[in-house]
Formats: sequence, C-alpha cells, structure tokens
Amino acid sequence: MRSFILASFLMISSRAFQAARVASRPTFMRAMSTVPEDQKPMYALGINLAKQIGGQFRGLIDTNGPEMDAVIQGFKDTMKDELTEEPNAFLAKHGPELNNILQERAGSVVDKMKADGEDFITNFLDVNPEAVKTDSGIVYLEMVAGTGESPKIENTVEVHYHGQLTDGTVFDSSVQRGQTISFPLGNVIKGWQEGLQLMKEGGKATLVIPSELGYGDQGSGETIPPGATLKFEVELFKVQ
Repeated sequence: MRSFILASFLMISSRAFQAARVASRPTFMRAMSTVPEDQKPMYALGINLAKQIGGQFRGLIDTNGPEMDAVIQGFKDTMKDELTEEPNAFLAKHGPELNNILQERAGSVVDKMKADGEDFITNFLDVNPEAVKTDSGIVYLEMVAGTGESPKIENTVEVHYHGQLTDGTVFDSSVQRGQTISFPLGNVIKGWQEGLQLMKEGGKATLVIPSELGYGDQGSGETIPPGATLKFEVELFKVQ
C-alpha cells in the first residue's frame, strides 16, 4: 500500500484515509459555549485544521490518551518554534514507523469491515430463508416479481434504488431524490451487473453485495468505506 506525502513527509494511504473516516464517526459532545466568545474565531481555526487534516487519522490514533497528547505537543512545539531537533530530520527518523503503525491499524479496520459484512450476510440469510446466495457471493431477495424483460449486460436500465451500509447508513438513494436513474448496466459494479440480470421489468429486489463485488478495498468517496458490504433495494422500471 502506498503512502502519500504531507508537508514533505507523511500522510496515510487513501485506503487508510477512508477507513479512518468510517471507523470513528464524529460526535458533538463538547459544548462550544465553554470557549470564551472572543476566542471563538481561533477555535474556528482549530476546527478548520482538524477538518482538513485531523479527520484523516480519526480512528487510527487514540484521541483520549497519550497518543493525542503527543500529536498536540508536536503541533504546539512546531507552531511556537520550540522544537529541540531539526524537523525534517525528526520526520525522516520517525516517519517510516508512523506510516507502518497507521497502515497496520487501517488494515485492521478494513478487515473488521469485511468480517462485519460476512456476519451481516449470514444473518440476512437466516431471517430471509427465501433469499438466494449466488456462486459469486451476492445475495438476491425478490420483493416483487417482475413480468417484463430481464436485462443483459449490454442494456441500459432505468431503476430506483436505495443504498445502505450494513449499519443502516444511507449512502445514496434515488428514492430519496425522487427521480429514477438510467445507466448502461455494464458501467456499474459487478454486484449490480449480476443482480439486475436476475430481475425482470416491474420487479423489485434486495441485493446484498460483498465488497469484492462492490467497491473493494478502496471504497468510494467519503460515503462507502473500504471493505464495505452494501445493501440495495432496487426497482427495475425499464430495459432498453
């Protein structure tokens, strides 16, 4: 896994970045009213820095212990020009170890995400005995039987869909937008390609798609984490 460079040295990989964002979603427990009114502009600067940089490491460092204390101390010493060693030399010395720590922790997050997905599929099959798991690994549950044509990989389809993570988080939904979407079936993830070919026009089904047939270890943007199993409710309106 590659590492990118931040301020000439360190940054975790894109896989670790996405895993970190999902591993520990932010909560708003601190009352901002405790910050004196005249210091809130500076507090806003801290929020901005944390949003730009800190979020990349959320879930990969212990924010309630000595690791976070060391991060803050490094920031303060650098800002106040109180470092006792030349900063580039210090980063060159300790940077590789930091990258190894972060990437190892990120890998553990992705592995857990995959394991959670396997458990979700097992439970889904247990409570939906009519669901079918295909040889590739997707789970297909017919909700409404269609009567029209089944699409082929070269067709364009018009659908409604509602996509969720296994924790129930909605990451995308044409249903919520109130507008169907059309696309060439060959241009979407493999789980959709296979699942929609099991449907007929007018039908509705639930697809549970493991990560290897979805967005894999890279995830997609900020909404679909690496290694995520995805659940879709899909209604097939038209095959073209």
